[in-house]
Amino acid sequence: MIYESGERMKFDSFFKKYNIEIKNKNLMIEAFTHSSYSNEYHTKNYERLEFLGDAVLQLITSEYFYLNTDLKEGAMSKERACFVCEKALATYAKEIGLDKYILVGKGQMKDVNDTIIADVFESVLGVIYLDCGFLEAKRYAEEIILPYIKCDTNFLRDYKSLLQELVQTDRGSLTYELISESGPSHDKKFVMEVVIDGIVYGRGVGKSKKEAEQKAAFDAYQKRAK
Repeated sequence: MIYESGERMKFDSFFKKYNIEIKNKNLMIEAFTHSSYSNEYHTKNYERLEFLGDAVLQLITSEYFYLNTDLKEGAMSKERACFVCEKALATYAKEIGLDKYILVGKGQMKDVNDTIIADVFESVLGVIYLDCGFLEAKRYAEEIILPYIKCDTNFLRDYKSLLQELVQTDRGSLTYELISESGPSHDKKFVMEVVIDGIVYGRGVGKSKKEAEQKAAFDAYQKRAK
C-alpha cells in the first residue's frame, strides 16, 4: 500500500516539532503502524523498527549513565531499566502526543494500551536512527527523557508491595486473578485483576503476568489511597 500525501503530512508534523525531517516517508509511517492495521490494509508494521529502536534506546541511556555518573555496573543497569521500562516509554509518548498518531485496526481502536504506545516510542526512535543517524536520535531521545532522569522519577515503584501494606492496615484479603492470555509466544498479552475482599479494584495489561499484576496493583493503589 502506498500512503496518501495527507497521511505523510500528518506524520511529518510530529517530527517537525523536533526539527527532524524524515526522508523515507513510508518508513516514517511504518513506525506508527500497529499489526492490527497492517493486517487489515496489507502494509508493513512497526515491529522491526521497534526492535531496532529498543537497541538504540539502550545505547543512548547506557552512554548517559556511564558518562554522567560514577555508578557501578549493577547500579547503572537498575537506573537504565527504570527509564526504559514500558511505563516510562508510554509516559514519554503520551507527553509528546505520539499516541495520537498511532494507526490501529478497527478491532484495536478501543484498546490502544500502554504496551502499544511504548512500542511506538521505540519504533519512532528506530526510524530517526535509520534516516537521520545516531546523533539525531540521541538528541531527540535526550530532549524527552533527561528531564525525567534529572527529576529522579521512579517508574519502577513496587505497587504490589505498597498495595499489600495498604490492605494489611485494613486487615483485608488480596488476590490477583488472570482474566485472559492472548497472542503468540513471542508477543503475549496478559490481563490481570486485583481483588480485595471479593471486589475487583484494579486491572492491568502486560507482556508478562508480573507486569500485568504491577499495573493492576497501581490501578488499585490509586483508588485505595484516595
